[in-house]
Parts: sequence; C-alpha cells; structure tokens
Amino acid sequence: MANIKSSAKRALLIEKETAKNKAAKSLMKTNIKKFDAAVAEGDQKSAEAAYKTAVKTVDRAATKKLIHKNKAARRKSSMTQKLSAMNG
Repeated sequence: MANIKSSAKRALLIEKETAKNKAAKSLMKTNIKKFDAAVAEGDQKSAEAAYKTAVKTVDRAATKKLIHKNKAARRKSSMTQKLSAMNG
C-alpha cells in the first residue's frame, strides 16, 4: 500500500478505471459473440439487431481508446461482411 495520500488515492482511482474498462471490453466481446451466434443460427432479424448493438459497443470502445481505431474498423468490417453474406 502507498504511504503518500495522493498516491493511495491514485491507486484507488486506477482500480476503478480498470474495472470500468474491463466491463466495457467484456460487453463489447459479448455483443460480438451474440452477433456471431445469430449469424450461425441463420436468424436474419436477430442478427441485424445484434449487429446494431455490436457496432455501437465497438465504436464506443474505440472512442474511449479501449481498442485501437483500426481494430474497431476491422471488427465492424468483418461483421458487415457476415451480415451481407446472410442476405445473399
């Protein structure tokens, strides 16, 4: 534990920030998995709904710099291709 009051406070704040970032990343991954599951089932409506939420969370993660913007673009592109392939 830190001896100095300000460094102790920073340590607590870092823990909170880390937890928030971890939760946001986890939500993003979960939404992507839900989209992939909907595509695998072949359910068009649920895939489109899952696509919208997944893209939102990926964009939010990129905005908050949890993931790199190019990684976000790659993920969104991949999901768009899967959705387009479903449409035929």
